[in-house]
Amino acid sequence: MIKVGIIGATGYAGAELVRILMNHPDAEIVWLGSKSYAGQPFPDIYGSFFEIADEKCMAEDMDALSDAADVIFTATPQGLCSSLVCESVLSKVKIIDLSADFRIKNAERYEAWYGIHHPSPQYLPEAVYGLPELNREEIRKARIIANPGCYPTCSILSIYPAVKEGLIDPDTIIIDAKSGTTGAGRGAKTANLYCEVNENIKAYGVATHRHTPEIEDQLGYAAGREILLNFTPHLVPMERGILVTAYASLKKDVSYEDVKAVYDSYYKEERFVRVLGTDRVPETRYVKGSNYADTGFRVDGRTHRLIMMGAIDNLVKGAAGQAVQNMNLMFGLPEEEGLTAVPMAF
Repeated sequence: MIKVGIIGATGYAGAELVRILMNHPDAEIVWLGSKSYAGQPFPDIYGSFFEIADEKCMAEDMDALSDAADVIFTATPQGLCSSLVCESVLSKVKIIDLSADFRIKNAERYEAWYGIHHPSPQYLPEAVYGLPELNREEIRKARIIANPGCYPTCSILSIYPAVKEGLIDPDTIIIDAKSGTTGAGRGAKTANLYCEVNENIKAYGVATHRHTPEIEDQLGYAAGREILLNFTPHLVPMERGILVTAYASLKKDVSYEDVKAVYDSYYKEERFVRVLGTDRVPETRYVKGSNYADTGFRVDGRTHRLIMMGAIDNLVKGAAGQAVQNMNLMFGLPEEEGLTAVPMAF
C-alpha cells in the first residue's frame, strides 16, 4: 500500500483527493493536514465522510509527514510547498504539488505573475509538469510533480495537437474559458457568495490571470518557441466544471477529417481524453465527477480559423484526479487505478 499524506486536506481539491483515495485499492491515507482545522474530525468539515473517514485533521508538518508517508500531496496556496520542500524531505518521499510553485520554470516569471518570492528555485529544473498525456515517461521518474492548473489542463489538451502539428498560428490563439465556483477555492470571499454568483456570469483576471504564463509555456514547448496568447476566464453559477472555447488562425487549408486525424493520433490511446465527433460538443455535465477530458473542434472555412473546445471537471482532471493519475505513474501502478468513475450527467 502507498502511504499518502495530504497537506491542505480541507480545501475543495484536498477533499476531492480524500474522496478519490478512499476508493483507491493501493493507497492508504495516513495524514490529513489542515492549518485551519487541526484537531477537528474530518467529517465535522465535510459531513459526506461521516463513518467513512473519521480521522482528525493534523498540523501541516511536512518534516513529520515525510517520515510517515511515501507521497505527499500539497493542495495549498502558492508559496507553501516551495517553502517546505528540501533534500531531507525529498530523500524520503515524493511530492505532488497542486499549487503553481513548480509549474513555471523561470522563477522571475513566476514571481512577476504571482507576486511572491520563490523560496526554492533550485528545484524548478527537476520538477516535472504533471500532464500525463504530454509527459508520461518523465512523470514516472520524478521526485516533484507540478500538478497542472485546471484552466491550463483543459486549454492545453484542447489546443496542443493543433499547435504541435503546425495547423494553427499559435500567436493568434484566443482562449475563452468558464469555470464553476469551486475553482476559486473554499475561502470566504464576497465575490463568491451565492447572491453574487447566482444568475450571473462575469469575466475576471482579464489580461492578468495567473494561468496565462503556464498555458503559454506549455504550448510554447509544443510550438518550439515562445508564444503570446489571450486568455480570459469567466465565473459561471455552477459548482464544478470548466469549458474552454479557443480560436486560432489556420496556417493551411484543412478539412475536418484532416484535423480529426491529428487529434486521434494524439489521443486514441489515452484513457482519459475523449475526442468527440461532429455531432457532439464538449459539455461540463458529461465529465462531472470524473477524470475525463472531452475535446472537440470545428473548422471555420469562412474565417479560416480553427475553433477548439474542451470540458473537464476542475476538481478531478483539473486537480485531484490528475494528481492521483500522476501518483499511479510514479509508483508503477495502472494509470487509471482509482479513477474509473463514470461521469455524473446529473
